[in-house]
Amino acid sequence: MAQCVQSVQEFLQDAFVPLVAALCSDEAERLTRRNGLSFAELVKPFCRLTSEVHMRDPNNQLHVIKNLKIAINNIITHPPQPGAIRKLLNDVVSVSQPAEGLVANVITAGDYDLNISDRSVKANVPWYSNWKETLMELNASTFYTATTPWFESYRESFLQSMPASDHEFLNHYVACMLVVSSSEPEPVEQFLKLSQEQHRIQHSSDYLYPKWFIPNTLKYYVLLHDVSAGEEQRADSIYEEMKQRYGTQGCYLLKINSRVSNRGVDEQIPDPWSQYLQKNSIQNQESYEDGPYTVISNKSADHLISDGLDIDIRVDGLSNNFKAHPLQLDHPSDTSGTLDGTDFIKTTPSLHESKKSSSGTPHGACLTLTDHDRIRQFIQEFTFRGLLPHIEKTIRQLNDQLISRKGLSRSLFSATKKWFGGGKVPEKSINELKNTSGLLYPPEAPELQIRKMADLCFLVQHYELAYSCYHTAKKDFLNDQAMLYAAGALEMAAVSAFLQPGAPRPYPAHYMDTAIQTYRDICKNMVLAERCVLLSAEILKSQSKYSEAAALLIRLTSEQNIWMGMDSDLRSALLLEQAAHCFINMKSPMVRKFAFHMILAGHRFSKAGQKKHALRCYCQAMQVYKGKGWSLAEDHINFTIGRQSFTLRQLDNAVSAFRHILINDSKQPAAQQGAFLREYLYVYKNVTQLSPDGPLPQLPLPYINSSATRVFFGHNRRPAEGEKQAATHISLDQEYDSESSQQWKELEEQVVAVANKGIIPSNFQPTQYCLNSYSDNSRFPLAVVEEPITVEVAFRNPLKVPLLLTDVSLLWKFQPKDFNVKHNEETKELGVCGNDVIGAEVIAEFLINSEETKMARLKLFPHQTGELHILGVVYNLGTIQGSTALDGLDPSTGMQTGKLVSNGLSVRGRQDLEIQGPRLNNTKEEKTSIKYGPDRRLDPIITEEMPLLEVFFINFPTGLLCGEIRKAYVEFVNVSKCPLTALKVVSKHPEFFTFGGNTAVLTPLSPSASENCSAYKTVVTDSTSLRTALLSSASSGDFGAGMGSQPEVIHVPLLDSVLLPGASVQLPMWLHGPDEEGVHEINFLFYYESIRKHSKMCHRVLRHTAVICTSRSLNVRATVSRSNALEDEEGRGDNMLVFVDVENINTSETGVKEFHVVQVSSNSKHWKLQKSVKVSEDKDTKLASRERAKLCFKAVRCKSSDETYTFADIVFGNEQIISSASPCADFFFRSLSSQLKRARVQSSTLVSQAAAKQSFDEAVRLIQKCSEVDLNIVVLWKAYVVEDSKQLILEGQHHVALHTVGKEAFSFPRKLEQPEMVLLKFFRPENTPAATRPTPEQLSNLIKTSLRYPESFNHSFNQKSLCLVPVTLLLSNCSQADVDVIIDLRHKTTSPEALEVHGSFTWLGQTQYKLQLKSQEVYSLQLKACFVHTGVYNLGTPRVFAKLADQVTLFETSQQNSMPALIIINNI
Repeated sequence: MAQCVQSVQEFLQDAFVPLVAALCSDEAERLTRRNGLSFAELVKPFCRLTSEVHMRDPNNQLHVIKNLKIAINNIITHPPQPGAIRKLLNDVVSVSQPAEGLVANVITAGDYDLNISDRSVKANVPWYSNWKETLMELNASTFYTATTPWFESYRESFLQSMPASDHEFLNHYVACMLVVSSSEPEPVEQFLKLSQEQHRIQHSSDYLYPKWFIPNTLKYYVLLHDVSAGEEQRADSIYEEMKQRYGTQGCYLLKINSRVSNRGVDEQIPDPWSQYLQKNSIQNQESYEDGPYTVISNKSADHLISDGLDIDIRVDGLSNNFKAHPLQLDHPSDTSGTLDGTDFIKTTPSLHESKKSSSGTPHGACLTLTDHDRIRQFIQEFTFRGLLPHIEKTIRQLNDQLISRKGLSRSLFSATKKWFGGGKVPEKSINELKNTSGLLYPPEAPELQIRKMADLCFLVQHYELAYSCYHTAKKDFLNDQAMLYAAGALEMAAVSAFLQPGAPRPYPAHYMDTAIQTYRDICKNMVLAERCVLLSAEILKSQSKYSEAAALLIRLTSEQNIWMGMDSDLRSALLLEQAAHCFINMKSPMVRKFAFHMILAGHRFSKAGQKKHALRCYCQAMQVYKGKGWSLAEDHINFTIGRQSFTLRQLDNAVSAFRHILINDSKQPAAQQGAFLREYLYVYKNVTQLSPDGPLPQLPLPYINSSATRVFFGHNRRPAEGEKQAATHISLDQEYDSESSQQWKELEEQVVAVANKGIIPSNFQPTQYCLNSYSDNSRFPLAVVEEPITVEVAFRNPLKVPLLLTDVSLLWKFQPKDFNVKHNEETKELGVCGNDVIGAEVIAEFLINSEETKMARLKLFPHQTGELHILGVVYNLGTIQGSTALDGLDPSTGMQTGKLVSNGLSVRGRQDLEIQGPRLNNTKEEKTSIKYGPDRRLDPIITEEMPLLEVFFINFPTGLLCGEIRKAYVEFVNVSKCPLTALKVVSKHPEFFTFGGNTAVLTPLSPSASENCSAYKTVVTDSTSLRTALLSSASSGDFGAGMGSQPEVIHVPLLDSVLLPGASVQLPMWLHGPDEEGVHEINFLFYYESIRKHSKMCHRVLRHTAVICTSRSLNVRATVSRSNALEDEEGRGDNMLVFVDVENINTSETGVKEFHVVQVSSNSKHWKLQKSVKVSEDKDTKLASRERAKLCFKAVRCKSSDETYTFADIVFGNEQIISSASPCADFFFRSLSSQLKRARVQSSTLVSQAAAKQSFDEAVRLIQKCSEVDLNIVVLWKAYVVEDSKQLILEGQHHVALHTVGKEAFSFPRKLEQPEMVLLKFFRPENTPAATRPTPEQLSNLIKTSLRYPESFNHSFNQKSLCLVPVTLLLSNCSQADVDVIIDLRHKTTSPEALEVHGSFTWLGQTQYKLQLKSQEVYSLQLKACFVHTGVYNLGTPRVFAKLADQVTLFETSQQNSMPALIIINNI
């Protein structure tokens, strides 16, 4: 149980005290009323004796009485009515509320810290986080504050308001005070009248109430003297007369009112009456003066009970038409649907109002401290000289009767009573008595005399003798089956046994259990059963038997019987609360049982109309249930807290409680959630009505995932119109791709570097049109004035009922700034200036279905430059009619048609958008602590007006053949009010597109001007030029390919490089299908600037992603080899043969009928195709599916140039495509630059290794260069396609780059096959890598040798035996340096096979020559071969050794083994 102010012994002693009646004359009552008090109220604070009292027991043993208290009450003649008692107890509990500001009591129970203090209503609501602010152990002090003072007040009032009963004498009056004023004419005669009146009340059959202890009641005569007004001599004379008449033991002169009422107020006199009268002021109302019951003395001073701690009940207040509970609800059930405002409790103005009215009149205004001492002395004299001697005498008389009774036989005594009528008169048979309490004893019955003696002993604290008597009486009552009497004796026997000093026997709890069961089940008297429970529970608690005490308390709460005309809700609530405290005070606290029973108590408090106590119980229980995952229990508790708080007008607490129901992941059904939501909206609306001009409060629904908020800057792109396709740019509909985002960033860096002469500015900030949780939000984003800012907010509805948001808009703060002038203006917040500064879009209706996540896109339109801060979202929260049936409704249709019908209940509020930045993890300090960086996506800077570009693509294809050339058009539109310039486009695939050359001459006319609408520039050729090269030249700079390290950046050729506001321009764009089949995503980034330079935003970009699907066309492979003819027709040395292998790898699915190779062109700085070596005379080369053709061309050197490329066209048709013009040359240079870029990447990894052996590698490099060629082949073709019964002609070109003699090259990179899985080998690399040696193939290309001789030679061996044949050995230096050559004519091998091959010829003359050949020199050496007989001989025996002129190392060529030089010698 909860901690009480009194100890259990004090409580039990004060529960049963001697009662003294008071009869006052009218004049005496008038004297006391001068102090604002009745006589009973006047003496109430002094009714506890401060000193010990002694009396002798029947055995003449001295008995000490400590801390004795008596109760003096005015006489009333009718028992209190149930209605009055019900109102009394209800008001007592209602008034006793937790006081603010007291020290909090916190019990630590297991994992819980439970606040059960007087601040519990404030401290334990679930949204109040600081409820553990003060910790005080309950056992740390010997004096405790009451944790449940309302229970103590209830218990005290309950015990003192119990009506007197015939089966016990504890509530019977022992004595009667007769009070008369000394100012009356005949005081003695007045005493006589009062004495007669008391006798008539006690002994007349007209009065059944009050009850008197014994027939000969002690009368004590009190003469009241007003010192300030009366004559003291007269009072003394009257008192002397009284002493002679009544004896000195039976009368007293009490002098009061010594103080003059108009004395100075500076004299402070204590007021000991306030603590009692505040409790009892509940009955000090004059509204019940029409009561039908009579009183004996002055009606204005009559009270039912006048105990010092008891509550006075006016007789006049006991109206028989008191039918309804004054605090009763119109609707007793708390489970109704919505709060409609009619269930507020309007209490009658009872305690608080009466306190205020009574506090205006000071108590004891005419009394001094001397008067206080006189009253205290009066009570002591009455007790010492009157009351206790009277009680001692009565006990002796009763004891003598018991002793005489013990001398008789039990059976004889019983028989005498039965036959001679000296005993009780049973009204029912014995069998009936076993189940009833109907047996009555006459007042003279010996059993009642025993009980009377026991009660008297108990009242004067003689508990041992009282227990003996109770025990004796109990046996007699049980034998007689007088169950009511027996239960009373058992009850008091148990209390007496507990109170005996020294505890000679254990507390007989089974006595109490039997008594409770008897009262409840047999006697049907719940009042007495409740008294038993209250007494026994307190005793069990003092013995730390909390489990038994809790069971006892709970047992009584389960009863639903009607008690005294009222239900048991208040009693059950109080007892359940005490049972809960028992559970928490156990050695092993049962915290969950505590919480459960507090919930039950709160429910019963609510039914009893005690809303504040109900709220307090639920709040205390919430401490245990919150955060444990018991969502349904939490919902119930929060809902009840919300309802009770709303009823008590604690609106903030009510809103917070309902908020918790809604924000937790509720497991409630949809109907219940809808009810919760409506309750919340209703309560919230009441709160906002109290302060309509206050700030908008936070709404709990719907959830907003702040981190998922996306911000988009700019207009939405236009949709495609016919053949026009708008640039894809970026939009909120696109998913974020980190890889793609990085690619766009790199492209922008490339183009910015080009625009700034190769240097990226230090303040460069990548353009981000869409900000989300993945983007870099560490910097303030830039927005442009007059361009919309779209904020996408992610709403989630956690409920199973739809939510309807209306008038949704963004909440913002704006600070105007002119970025050209350094000064700030005042801050304008929350749209104060309306649409003049920032225009805000409002969504009229936004429906979120049950458990749906839905995005709302809200726009702002800035009209000034400055700093904008987007704070949150403001909206009206409501629900719709029939919300549970609209789960499948399409919100878009509902919003468009406006058919969503709100239920009329909506509230306006806000939710802030608070985004936490990324966690910092760079420095050591950041790694060891938790720090977050800023996220500024909602804080854009509004910059000055900038140009805005829109790009449209016309006739842009979605599918191409590999290598196909297609012409489209691009339209550039400036939709802003500023001119734009420096328009560029950057792409990772510059070989995919071109805008044409820089000169108008090189750019072809429109497609309709040439044959077959070709995309190329063509010229009709005559038949004489067939298969012969047509030469032209061009520079890479003419086609935008000479831009150094950034070939991806391409200038868009605008007229005067400016696009004016509102202007548009169309430019042709040629597209080249990628060489690999498949789907290709090609990113274009358009870059442009404003003519005016801005401090914040320097440029803008526009993105476009083209998706092209390519299908297979031709596969081109080419090889180059040196020609055996060392001299061409012009006598120059170095010519080559080029073999081109063309294969149609297209499948018939694409509708391509056949390919025609119409032209083969070469372009190089050093080589050119000279003519076609073709055997067949076909004019054209046609390739059907899977067919293959091999072409052979002769290539010769041309004049070298560092800048100019020589283009040679060999035409197979009748129309020459000028390969040095757009778009053929464009795509050639684009592919050339991409190849060079790939080569640079590969070569950069070898730079570090090459520096260590530079001198040796230079020689090797010269040798390697001999086998290198720089020749690019362009194969131009036409494809005939049948589509929709129409034949189309497609054009295209493939590029093959030849770099090495004898090495095959391809038109597209070969895919390396995956090597088979092999074991992983570990090895240690050598520190000094071996020197690179040239390969045999490279050595053979250093010196090219050729033998010139007749194929057959006729000689007459008969005439001359030796045949001499002249042979010319041609040596050609293929390198760029001088070469030393050694020719050795001696045969190297002597094997039989070699002799057979070489025959028996020999070289005549010098057999070894040493020569030096200049760069590219051809040297002719005359030799003679000698033959001795006919035959076929191989002349290829000379061995050639070569080395560079400035090198020591000698490399041998192996040219003689490459092909045999056969000669036939004939004999004539």
